Amino acid sequence: MRFATLWLIVLWVFVSFSQAFGQQDSLAKPTQAFAEIGALVASGPSVPFWQRANQYGTVPLAGSFGTVRIGLSSDYRPQHSRKVDWGYGLEVVGNVGSLNQQVILPQAYIKARWRQLEVYAGRRKNIVGLVDTLLTSGSYAMSGNALPLPTIQFGTRGYAPLPFTKGFVSINASFGNAIFENANRKVINTYLNQSTLYVRLGKPTASFRLYAGFNHQVVWGGYSPYLGPDVSNNGHLPSNFKAYLYAITGLAYPGSNVDGNVASIDELNRIGNHLGSLDLGAEFDVGNSTILVYRQNPYDTGALFYLTTIADGLNGLSIRRKTKGTGFISVDRGLVEFLYTADQGGDVFVLGVSHLQGRVNYFNSSQFIDGWTTHAHTIGTPFLTPEGDIRPGIPYGPIVNNRVSVLHIGLSGTAGEKVNWQTKLSYSHNMGTYVTPLPGSPNQFSGLLKVNAQLELPLLGPTDVNASVATDLGSLLPNSTGVYIGLRKNWPSTAARHAEPRKKIVSPLFR
Repeated sequence: MRFATLWLIVLWVFVSFSQAFGQQDSLAKPTQAFAEIGALVASGPSVPFWQRANQYGTVPLAGSFGTVRIGLSSDYRPQHSRKVDWGYGLEVVGNVGSLNQQVILPQAYIKARWRQLEVYAGRRKNIVGLVDTLLTSGSYAMSGNALPLPTIQFGTRGYAPLPFTKGFVSINASFGNAIFENANRKVINTYLNQSTLYVRLGKPTASFRLYAGFNHQVVWGGYSPYLGPDVSNNGHLPSNFKAYLYAITGLAYPGSNVDGNVASIDELNRIGNHLGSLDLGAEFDVGNSTILVYRQNPYDTGALFYLTTIADGLNGLSIRRKTKGTGFISVDRGLVEFLYTADQGGDVFVLGVSHLQGRVNYFNSSQFIDGWTTHAHTIGTPFLTPEGDIRPGIPYGPIVNNRVSVLHIGLSGTAGEKVNWQTKLSYSHNMGTYVTPLPGSPNQFSGLLKVNAQLELPLLGPTDVNASVATDLGSLLPNSTGVYIGLRKNWPSTAARHAEPRKKIVSPLFR
């Protein structure tokens, strides 16, 4: 009853405002809103992998549930001559089920730009790395699998051309600071710094473009009563401004005191837990298709510098039609990815001996024992699995499966004039970690088919109907099949419909 009442309130509010959005077409600033109601029924204890992965932490792990989602956003004005502008975004998700009752705020931010530079503050959806953002299995370092952290970030809006190169060289860069939640974490008062720098060679209209760059994330600061004297100073980690400078630069600790919380591990290593990827990509046009190939090389220690982990990485091939196919059922986009993280430089790690820097243990840390997670979700690729994904009764835990081999296929297209479809098919071999291998190295298949169709409904007018079916079969995740059906109403203004598409902070290759 409460769920139905909430939906009626949401529907009344947005129907009341829909005329207002339609009347602001004369304004240049594009403002838009949406409301969605849906329900997911799962046959097993878990929501199937591809109905919850890379959903910014808005889909619960366990149990059937109903959901209500509303959002309001205002983008920059489309006039290119306007040098300064601002915008905002707000999205609220409510989930109600026998095992879950939660209200989530995946987006709540305000942004401003000057020419090609932008600053924003708050929670904002983001994917980091060179990747096909629509069909990917997940970008290595930041895939959109977890709830965005509260962040202040400064950077470019997509790729900004360098004037003296006549547009042949463009850069995409950002620098941001964020804070982790304290609730249900073993290490509290921790921070995140993220830096990215990508270069594109070739104009956007050129038939061949090259990409190269890196992203660097460092988790630093904090306190935990679970940390011993070998990795902390009575549970305290370096947290002052000098420690921050060492963390963001990645410079080795020189031996002079950073603050009173330095432990022996900090003297032999670097301040904070560092991770990210070095990315290479090429995009080129062949006839009516655009082809993208890319490689993400993960790093979590200095092992990649010595090429001891060069076997690990995410490899992708994406092909997209420039124009829609002519058949009733058209395949307009396809992707094949292979993710491999099982090598990790081998099972031997000797601190300070460069050629033996193995057992990298991706997304885990001896100091930041919650791992590369937030709100129980992996921040990076969802195929590096936290304990709660394997055993749904455990809501929080470290990454217990980071040695994986994954083959992933994604396809999307249309059926008729008003139906869009998408499928994701993934098969993985899962070995756990070097320290704690998974017995039998279980195999896992996860598949998804989802469709979107626009219908004309009484009172609501044009409304999107979203449906999906997904299944998990294997020995890693609980076997489960899920069916989702939802209705979504969008109210874009005319200005929003004619505005330039919002560019990804790091991955604007194509959508």
